[in-house]
Amino acid sequence: MFPIETISAKMLDYYAGRSDSLIIDVRDKSSYQKSHIRGAVSYPYSELTGEEQFPAGKTLIFYCDRGGASMAAARLFVRKGYRTRSVIGGFAAYRGRNLVISE
Repeated sequence: MFPIETISAKMLDYYAGRSDSLIIDVRDKSSYQKSHIRGAVSYPYSELTGEEQFPAGKTLIFYCDRGGASMAAARLFVRKGYRTRSVIGGFAAYRGRNLVISE
């Protein structure tokens, strides 16, 4: 079993914009389009295959609505050798300064 590290939602502001991390939104595309964390990329959990290639050496920070899907995504990619983190409480818990809301 691979241990999955977790971070609080407020830690997303620490990771946003860092060159050594990649924030990945695993919610569905319409949720991402409505609002997301600045700099996050959209990879819906339902579409993840485990074959995706992410930049080597980056910590992958996964978030979803509440934390379950991001934990599963982090588990999938830690098995592939990536450093991963899952956001506790997911997007619903985020109250930081890097919120992007589309009209």
